[in-house]
Amino acid sequence: MPGKIARSVSDFNTALKLKGFNVFQIECDGAATRVYSRKDFYKICLTTGKSIIHYADRSFEAEGTVLFFGNPHIPYSWETLSTQYAGYTCLFSAEFIKLSDRTDSLQQSPLFKIGGTPILKINKEQRLFLNTIFKKMIEEQEGDYMHKADVIRNYINLILHEALKLQPSENYVQHKNAASRITQVFLELLERQFPVESTESPLMLKTPQDYAGQLAVHVNHLNRSIKEVTGKPTSAHISERIITEAKALLQHTDWTIAEIAYALGFEYPTYFNNYFKRITGTAPSLLRAENV
Repeated sequence: MPGKIARSVSDFNTALKLKGFNVFQIECDGAATRVYSRKDFYKICLTTGKSIIHYADRSFEAEGTVLFFGNPHIPYSWETLSTQYAGYTCLFSAEFIKLSDRTDSLQQSPLFKIGGTPILKINKEQRLFLNTIFKKMIEEQEGDYMHKADVIRNYINLILHEALKLQPSENYVQHKNAASRITQVFLELLERQFPVESTESPLMLKTPQDYAGQLAVHVNHLNRSIKEVTGKPTSAHISERIITEAKALLQHTDWTIAEIAYALGFEYPTYFNNYFKRITGTAPSLLRAENV
């Protein structure tokens, strides 16, 4: 049985990454929501139940039916409160939706951007209409029509346009102060960059400026907030997490040091060697040799 579960999870991830898309009914496939990489996929959820959704610097109290839009670049989590929970989830990559030259516009959409409104209250009539769209996507996904990906893209765009017509939910709770809000979002976004899973997908956010840009705040504001709340500068948090990941890769993979350097965002292995030695006091090659 464990072997079958492992293969099922692997098959799910492989299919998802090959197609860049998956849709499923939550009450039928709840485990599936926990096995994909949030770093890679946008998410649309239509759910009925009671929950608290933590999205960036806000927490939304949701009851009844809501439509939720998740951005892979913004930290979020879902706390289910009701014993019965039902709905649909659709996952898609920017590549699947064919927004390669318009990805920024998707991230800046009010449905997906960090200061936007990712949660919409849905009435019964709207729920029935959206249920039909999700069911149609599931049918297309399981069918063998040659151009089903194009059909599914049309359904996704239909949901997006229907959502833009609706008023956002404002039933949210602010955190204690601006510094704590931005610090929590930064720390969650930092952790979301890891683990590094492939030498072909290098770490994208490496500096305080990178994170400030991603979070749409000035880097000075980010630095002041994080230092105020944690007592450490932004750069220290980033360095510590990169070094922790570097040690794990040196000890538990057969990647070359050059591959590890590239995966962690360093242009040249010498830059990584100097960085690692300056922070840890030892060279990457010595740490690897100690664990052979």
